[in-house]
Amino acid sequence: MAMRKLKYHEQKLLKHTDLLNWKKEQNVREMHVLRRYHIQNRDDYSKYNKVIGQIQKLIAKLVLLKPSDKYRIVKTNQLVDKLYEMGLINSRQGLEHCEKVNVAAMCRRRLPVVMQRLKMAETVKEAVMYIEQGHIKVGGGNSDGPGIPREQKYGGPRHVEEGLPHQAAD
Repeated sequence: MAMRKLKYHEQKLLKHTDLLNWKKEQNVREMHVLRRYHIQNRDDYSKYNKVIGQIQKLIAKLVLLKPSDKYRIVKTNQLVDKLYEMGLINSRQGLEHCEKVNVAAMCRRRLPVVMQRLKMAETVKEAVMYIEQGHIKVGGGNSDGPGIPREQKYGGPRHVEEGLPHQAAD
């Protein structure tokens, strides 16, 4: 059975559409990260990806400047300090470590993953359950308090890891 010839406006609409290769089929890495770090909202992954893209773009612009440029030195130090405090890099060595930052590094800073790493929960899924039920307090109050995140997407800085005790049982 032969198909009819497409009309002009139909050809124009399909001109930029590749029916053989869909964008969503090339997301093996995305699905791996979503599953491994138990990210329930795909939009969180895309937000992390945008932030990492902006960091990479900033690094590319800093690399173009002369190494002795004072502006480059100041901004490089600010970027390295910020990424170190966020926990995305392990040492304050320079732009080489900043270039290796990826979405998985941001996902490792999420509250459930930090809880699992600190052995407060056996799995990330279990940690998500504790957070959603309100058993974890961050900072001064419980997770229902003002300004205290109840979401698992909370990615606290390095110094918050020490202040993650369980909330007293009711």
